[in-house]
Amino acid sequence: MAWNSLSQADLDGKKVLARFDFNVPLDGTTITDTTRIDSCLETIQHFLKSGAKKVVLMSHLGRPKGKVNQAYSLEPVATYLAEKLNEEVTLTESCTDSGIKTLLGLPNTKIILLQNLRFHANEEANSDEFAKALSSYGDIYVNDAFGTCHRKHASTHAVVKFFKANDCFVGPLIEAEVSALNNVLESPKKPFVAILGGAKVTDKIKIIKRLLPQVDQMLIGGAMAYPFLAAKGLEVGNSMCNQEDVTLAKMILNGSGKEKIRLPLDHVTAPALDGEATACGNQEISEGQIALDIGEKTVREYSQLISSAKTILWNGPMGLFENEKFAKGTFSLAQAIAENTDCFSLVGGGDSVSAINKSGLASKISHISTGGGASLEFIEEGSLPGINALKFGVN
Repeated sequence: MAWNSLSQADLDGKKVLARFDFNVPLDGTTITDTTRIDSCLETIQHFLKSGAKKVVLMSHLGRPKGKVNQAYSLEPVATYLAEKLNEEVTLTESCTDSGIKTLLGLPNTKIILLQNLRFHANEEANSDEFAKALSSYGDIYVNDAFGTCHRKHASTHAVVKFFKANDCFVGPLIEAEVSALNNVLESPKKPFVAILGGAKVTDKIKIIKRLLPQVDQMLIGGAMAYPFLAAKGLEVGNSMCNQEDVTLAKMILNGSGKEKIRLPLDHVTAPALDGEATACGNQEISEGQIALDIGEKTVREYSQLISSAKTILWNGPMGLFENEKFAKGTFSLAQAIAENTDCFSLVGGGDSVSAINKSGLASKISHISTGGGASLEFIEEGSLPGINALKFGVN
């Protein structure tokens, strides 16, 4: 069953209840990265241009753990939205404030932003009662918060129960995310190269199992590479490595598709995270050293494989890229992806997105997923609870 696209919705004279992802980083009350809000502005403007009577926006911010915490107030978001939209944005005291119904009846109040959903424990509890209260603010429901679709929360899941199927719509950001992910997962052009980094094998085991039958090459770097090297009987010094990860790595290296896995040939090491960087020219890492980046031989091999790929999925950096001494591997692979103009490239996961943005090469990537955990779970499972709710409804 297909979902209802927002482009098909008749908004004229309707109250629109829309779930967005305004979970932006704050320094006090200053938003330090407005990307998530900026990506929603065009859709909000579409509501207004299409004759919506009222636009009720909802989002979470941070992790206030079901209690009111003014450090996570959406007030900075309301201020920024008002400035960018050149419209008054009214922030409510809470999501269930009795004054909301009054606001909905006022002729001049166009845009209402509900205060942080997660100030209420019932949001994360996927409460029917809370979802019903939210649903009473809109004639139609729009979900364009891909980054929260992996959670069964009231504003992304239970709320669908209280709208007719024809009154629930998917927004353009979710459509773009799902289209890009399906492009990689369902019909990738070959050769298909996956680049996996980050911390733990346990965190990525489902992704490895899902992708290994499909990819032509799987390039592993970052801290998750060292359990694989240890599983092959190589010394890894003081690099991040625990027995559970080594056991999983052995299982993968003894399974089908093992010939597709590429591991670092050399490293950049240091005695501590803030220590001096040293080139380590072979796979084994000296006692007392921590591997914190892939070395030059690895960069050359991985870059060559990337250059011939037609589909690239990148999740997780190749090292401690936040420190410039250990950033070369990650940024070199970013450059290799950017230079391959004959491929579809998808970058997903918080650290990978941060790295590609920091490299200045984001414009050269086909699709950068803003979903974080949601994009990873989509790769693992093939769909998400919030998306299934839009497609099939909620009982």
